[in-house]
Amino acid sequence: MKKISIIAMILLLVSVFSLAACSNSSSGENTSGGTGEEKDGKGNVTLRFATWDSGEALKIQQDIAKKFEEKNPGVKVQVEAYGDGFDQKLAASFGAKNPPDMMYMWNFPAYYESLEPLDQYIEGDSEMDMDDFYQGLFNYSRMNGKIYGMPAGFTTRVVYYNKDLFDAANVPYPKDGWSWDDFKEISKKLSDPSKKQYGFGIVPEPDTYDLQGLVWSNGGSFISKDGKEVKGYMNSPETIESIKVLSNLLKDKSAVLVGGKNQQSGDDIFKAGKIAMWESGIWPLEGFKEAKINFGTVEVPSFGDKPAKGVIASSAVSVAKDSKHKDLAYKFVKFYSSAEAIKMRTADLPVRISVVKELNMEQDPTLSPFYKMLERSDDTPAFLLNNNWNEINRNLSAAVNAVMLGQDAEKLLNKAVQDSEKYIKK
Repeated sequence: MKKISIIAMILLLVSVFSLAACSNSSSGENTSGGTGEEKDGKGNVTLRFATWDSGEALKIQQDIAKKFEEKNPGVKVQVEAYGDGFDQKLAASFGAKNPPDMMYMWNFPAYYESLEPLDQYIEGDSEMDMDDFYQGLFNYSRMNGKIYGMPAGFTTRVVYYNKDLFDAANVPYPKDGWSWDDFKEISKKLSDPSKKQYGFGIVPEPDTYDLQGLVWSNGGSFISKDGKEVKGYMNSPETIESIKVLSNLLKDKSAVLVGGKNQQSGDDIFKAGKIAMWESGIWPLEGFKEAKINFGTVEVPSFGDKPAKGVIASSAVSVAKDSKHKDLAYKFVKFYSSAEAIKMRTADLPVRISVVKELNMEQDPTLSPFYKMLERSDDTPAFLLNNNWNEINRNLSAAVNAVMLGQDAEKLLNKAVQDSEKYIKK
């Protein structure tokens, strides 16, 4: 899956509009000739599939493509690896009316008008068991009530903790259901600034996308559910309290800023044993294992009796509206969403309930917190609720970054709301 970056999203939207005007532009990776109907010398239909993955994950996708070809004689799947230039190349291909037939997708607000709604295919497909998917994932690939992508991979966020540091301080390991009061107490016990060791690591410019889980857990939100109001949401007491949880940890030296300019990443500092707890998704898990860190994972803390909420970083597979082979492209998306293909994608957390149960992943102590958080990840992120969220988010991000540096949260969030009103009303 791809981790969402708000900054990248802003740059992407600029490129979408500018590149769409360039009718003769191309992705620089495409070799199918531009018609979408190309056949190879043997008369095979060629489907193009664009991905952002590389390395082993790309090899797995190529293997899935080969498996699909075996099941569908006469079809060839051309896997196009766009890498770090994925968004720019995809935007260019849409602008040139020469997109791949299928593609990985995350930024549905930017792209959905160029994608094929899948509802009619799903409704006419008796083999597609929609109830076998974790339903919260569709909050991220549905626009205006229509599904534009089938879930491919996801991660929620959990707290990683260093067992050796807990043992050395004689502090019991955290358990699911713990609270932010528990967290603050534990973090304080595990901090020793004289040794440059801290209970928790916080990035100096937190991604507001990731912060939504924290805010939702306290009953707050950055924006109303209909996407039409930020006043009373972004600056609500619940939202303010949520953001202050992090800044207060920094003030009492129970946490430290990590991953800033010219600093080591939080992942690396966690590996070095200088922070006892680190909140993240699935991405660093294998690296921690390879580094032989004695670690565990646990759900994020809750605010008292309010349930801890999660935010999802997700990916889906979509079909281009301009594809000349939509039925066949949907067939590939369906296969990519099948239990067989999901089991091949070892870098992803499975999106089907039946696969998770078959592999006993819910009983895996390291992985189960991710799925427990998924069950409570039923809120819709702000960027899916308002077309002007990028402009609004600039104000919010500036406020949050200043709060992390010790400035007044209430004052800053009130100003962010005031500065955002003109975008809400557009």
